[in-house]
Amino acid sequence: MAHMVETMAYAGQLPWHGLGVKVDDGIGVDDMIREAELDWDVIKVPSFAEYNGEQIYSGHDMLIRESDGQPLDMVKKNWVPVQNSEAFEFFREFCDAGDMEMHTAGSLQNGKRVWALAKVKDDFTINGTDKVDSFLLLTNPHMYGRAVDIRFTPIRVVCNNTLTLSLAQKGEYQISLNHKKAFCAETAKELLGVAKGKMDTYKEMAEFLSSKRYTPESLREYYTTVFANQNPKVKGIGFDPKIVVDFDKYGSKNAKRAMEVIKTQPGAHLGAGSYWQAFNAVTYLTDHELGREADSRLNSAWYGVNKVKKAKALETALEFAQAA
Repeated sequence: MAHMVETMAYAGQLPWHGLGVKVDDGIGVDDMIREAELDWDVIKVPSFAEYNGEQIYSGHDMLIRESDGQPLDMVKKNWVPVQNSEAFEFFREFCDAGDMEMHTAGSLQNGKRVWALAKVKDDFTINGTDKVDSFLLLTNPHMYGRAVDIRFTPIRVVCNNTLTLSLAQKGEYQISLNHKKAFCAETAKELLGVAKGKMDTYKEMAEFLSSKRYTPESLREYYTTVFANQNPKVKGIGFDPKIVVDFDKYGSKNAKRAMEVIKTQPGAHLGAGSYWQAFNAVTYLTDHELGREADSRLNSAWYGVNKVKKAKALETALEFAQAA
């Protein structure tokens, strides 16, 4: 399996990234932990430096995966490791009640980042046939400075395009749960109601985007804005209406590719000519094409530059649709 992804398991159809070991639908929390090979603990041990033949305590501890001694990160003494089994408790009550289904789980970067994606029994349909499902993505990072994080993740069914959005009302990290005290699954469960509200808001956004039409000129402007500053010849210029006719010359490679896939992406006929179609071309491109390997695309789509790119694409699409 590719180097970024260490282990992974999935239920249902093969995920958009094409990675993982298939498990039974409706798999329980404990079985998913085991099948995704996440049934290991993290221990914290004092870190020493050798100086003049003596071992001197560094004042920091090292996180180590107990099963194989894999070093994870250096942390402060008050850091409280959250075990994978503890983090997954967030899902248990909902899965047992049939309100959620475990979908995907795995480990990235040699155990430094563990995640689980669960499908929430909530969805909506645009224009009668374009279905969007609701998921929650829980991340348990065994890294200093990173907190346990739960995000709303809508996935467009026809093409498996993903988008990860904070559950915070303001700011990026308000709902993150830090490592200075023991993780509490009950506190995290309060976020499910917030996720429901986020799904309703996202539905309103999608409906609005699908009702607004772009022009050839505004579509070029949209992609030039989303993929800005990638062509050194136009760096710092932004979009200039005077160079619309020279888009093939001045547009970035990704902006040009977005113009191509808008009519060839899965579900291109759904909402054709609308900003919903234009936005989904960006999410399709980032999830399925950008990057050399499927595992690097997954990491970037959920945690890296492409996560930010998709959020920007949504915000920009709403601005363009408002002006349409």
